Amino acid sequence: MEYDKQPVIGQIVKILRGRESGQYAIVIGIEDQRFALIADGDRRKFDHPKKKNILHLELQNEISDIVAASLLETGRVTNGKLRHAIAKYEETKQREAKGE
Repeated sequence: MEYDKQPVIGQIVKILRGRESGQYAIVIGIEDQRFALIADGDRRKFDHPKKKNILHLELQNEISDIVAASLLETGRVTNGKLRHAIAKYEETKQREAKGE
């Protein structure tokens, strides 16, 4: 785990602390050096992101290009795109775990 790195818009993170621990979300905003805004498009919608301490997040080595591009172009992203990006990432993780 690398806690010294800062999250990037569109980066997939694993939640380590709190009610949603163990779940994945996507960084949709950076508050300051300590906090990031995350959403998953399901429980946490884009319009109501969770402000989370970055020490409580495990940064993954995956940045969703679709989400990042949408946020840079329009400042918004659909909840469907968030769900799709997380589902695609989880599918990739499962394939890697199986050794495919």
